[in-house]
Amino acid sequence: MKDPIAMPTSARPYRGVFPVVPTIFTETGELDLDGQKRCVDFMIDAGSTGLCILANFSEQFVLTDDERSVLMETMLAHVAGRVPVIVTTTHFSTRACADRSRRAQELGAAMVMVMPPYHGATIRVPEAGIVEFFQRVSDAIDIPIMIQDAPVSGTPLPAPLLARMAREIAQVSYFKIEVPQAAAKLRTLIDLGGDAIEGPWDGEEAITLLADLDAGATGAMTGGAYPDGIRQIVDPYLAGDREAAVAAYGRWLPLINHENRQCGIATAKILMKEGGIIASDAMRHPTANPHPMSRDGLLDAARRLDPLVLRWGR
Repeated sequence: MKDPIAMPTSARPYRGVFPVVPTIFTETGELDLDGQKRCVDFMIDAGSTGLCILANFSEQFVLTDDERSVLMETMLAHVAGRVPVIVTTTHFSTRACADRSRRAQELGAAMVMVMPPYHGATIRVPEAGIVEFFQRVSDAIDIPIMIQDAPVSGTPLPAPLLARMAREIAQVSYFKIEVPQAAAKLRTLIDLGGDAIEGPWDGEEAITLLADLDAGATGAMTGGAYPDGIRQIVDPYLAGDREAAVAAYGRWLPLINHENRQCGIATAKILMKEGGIIASDAMRHPTANPHPMSRDGLLDAARRLDPLVLRWGR
């Protein structure tokens, strides 16, 4: 373990860098709980203001319900309050989502992240049903809800609807915006929602981070491999030094781009294995590992920046 970054005190409103924790598997596809704990320890040492678990970038869609429960219990116990943890509790069923969210709160989650209800390519819920869905989940818990606005749901969430839910639903106060023209949507959301928008956040591996910060984003939920690099962008920006943030963004953009466009979900695990943090970077079938040349390109981009991920486990 090397070069731990001093962590700021984190309390509401939550701001800063909250990367997604990847799910660590063995080569044969079983959960690697020891590797999972090392992954979490690295991410905290690397400067994560907080963490997000069981998200899409955690491969949540290849986990059984029992595995989700084991991972949530294991990671929240292991973090033990060192940083705030956001638990993704998305489910089509309002009841199941509320139950997941209530359990996350009981185990110490600081927030839950939820997508609007959807299933497959065509099963969607109309606006009134979406509002009632989030109202019922809010009624079940006492911690904030972050609405994840991402293309994967195929559900349009216009800024006026998001602002309305922020004003009318007690726990709806954070928004992770991942859609095209995210910065424009963030601006509109902040304008319409005012003080009800406690946390307008950037997502999508930081590929739009600078524009989103310019639009008023106060948090970033990125991949989990290099929070120390993302901190170099977000910290100076939030401190009022945009020029330092722009310079840092320029340095880290090739790696950010390679994650966003080439290696995707596998990125964090590839870099963590290379740095000796975890034993296997296996994806769970049917998710395929990136092409070896894409992997090599990722490692080349990372080595030019010397992130902690490549040194922490050595």
